[in-house]
Amino acid sequence: MPKIADIEDTPNPNAVKFTLHEPLTWGITHSYENAEQAKDDALSCALFDIKHVSNVFYVDKWLTVTQDGEADWPALVRLVAVPIRAAPAAEAQSAAAVFAARTSIAALSEEDQTRLDAINTMLDEQIRPHLKNDGGDLHVVGLDGNQLSVHYQGACGTCPSSISGTLRGIENLMKSIEPDIQVVAV
Repeated sequence: MPKIADIEDTPNPNAVKFTLHEPLTWGITHSYENAEQAKDDALSCALFDIKHVSNVFYVDKWLTVTQDGEADWPALVRLVAVPIRAAPAAEAQSAAAVFAARTSIAALSEEDQTRLDAINTMLDEQIRPHLKNDGGDLHVVGLDGNQLSVHYQGACGTCPSSISGTLRGIENLMKSIEPDIQVVAV
């Protein structure tokens, strides 16, 4: 059972990041925007059963809980800590399972897959570490011509700066490898 190492505020005033001593997963992201999406995930279901929880995002040794803005954070943190502490730590997963979970866009041409690989490498090196530090992440959901579609997760999903400043920053960075690319949040 994971022990909580730290609890941090995020740039999103409605989200708090929990850093754990043991991992919940090995590289596999779990992101849920409501209880229905989380129905097959015991930890997330337990968190959504708590009044005011509106989003759950976790990967490896950290978990972000977002609330609807109506709860008192100190009281809510005490409530959400219970299912987090009760969750099982990650079991050893095969490299194949982790790789399969990271493969997200099917049916790309070989050329587009090469483009996507370069985009993901840049995101992994220059964007995702900062988003993860703030309790969030982003997932590439599409590459269609010159349009890259991304979906924010965790604290970034409802953070006002994600849709404006962060999105523009990502697009400007992507333009360094593809000058005509447009990045949209979905």
